[in-house]
Amino acid sequence: MPGRGHSSGIAALGRIREMNRLEKNQLDFINLRLGTFIHFNSATVQFHSSEIIDWEFDHENGDEPRLYPFDEKDWNPGELDCGQWAAVAKSAGCRFAALTTKHHEGFALWPTAYSEHCVRNAACKRDVVREFLEAFRREGIAAGLYFSILDLTAGIGRNACTAEHKKLIKGQIRELLTQYGEIPFLIVDGWNAPWGGPSYDMLPFDELDSLVKSLQPDCLFMNIGCSEGIRGTDVVFYENAAGQEAEDDFSGPGVSCNKLTRTWFWRKEDPVTPPADAQWARQKMDEYFPRNINFMLNISPNPMGKVDANLAEAFRAVGNCAALPAPLTQLPDGWLRRQD
Repeated sequence: MPGRGHSSGIAALGRIREMNRLEKNQLDFINLRLGTFIHFNSATVQFHSSEIIDWEFDHENGDEPRLYPFDEKDWNPGELDCGQWAAVAKSAGCRFAALTTKHHEGFALWPTAYSEHCVRNAACKRDVVREFLEAFRREGIAAGLYFSILDLTAGIGRNACTAEHKKLIKGQIRELLTQYGEIPFLIVDGWNAPWGGPSYDMLPFDELDSLVKSLQPDCLFMNIGCSEGIRGTDVVFYENAAGQEAEDDFSGPGVSCNKLTRTWFWRKEDPVTPPADAQWARQKMDEYFPRNINFMLNISPNPMGKVDANLAEAFRAVGNCAALPAPLTQLPDGWLRRQD
């Protein structure tokens, strides 16, 4: 009898240590290691020769009046080539990718039914989300999406997230997760962040996480703005380009986003400004990978929808020097686990 009880205890301990569904998906994501973050949206057109960097930050964070509304008709990437983006990413060895389907300004790169501020009313009406997903899937790259909760055009932010706002947010997320096939991960931003966006008190994490998992149970839901460890995100996100660094004893799961150019979105000086050296990217990977932090390197297509030659060459150089570790087969010690 004592022997049976001892065996049962070991079996129970083994069950406790088994990976649950979320942890298995986290592990699969971390094993991808190297990815790209594609910033392409209204800021590409609005601010490429402006003093404004990437988006109208002061409007949200400093309670300043909005000065730069975006006219949908100004969206006209006449040489849009998502296949070229995918080829550039593949040349670097990228295994996953995310596209800014909607950034903080609020312009949607797909014909959403929940807003007029989208490609449906643009000069170029092409569904960029669909073209991105199809192009990257053809190259065997896991294609996920980025979506900003903060929406300056809709008035969603740290001072307002009404029932009508929630209807828009949830409706657009539902579109992205039901109209385009399997989405392995959804990255959100402008939510519960120290610099702005609705808080979790205004819009609880569980409310959107439950929606995402009900639509696609294996879709990882990552919040760039979460500062609460793994409690409000499926993977801890470090915007390294904004100075966010992981602790030395961090063991995963994490992801860090970086850029080879000065800004996230394309600037007019980018084609004639040398990107950061590929060895710098290799050094960052060598820092992150042992701590199970994936590395995302930014691609910033120009207003016509193409990647400049110098950035494409920089990605090829990264591919020539990148070294990815062997896949993990089990969760390492120190891996952050979600507490029920």
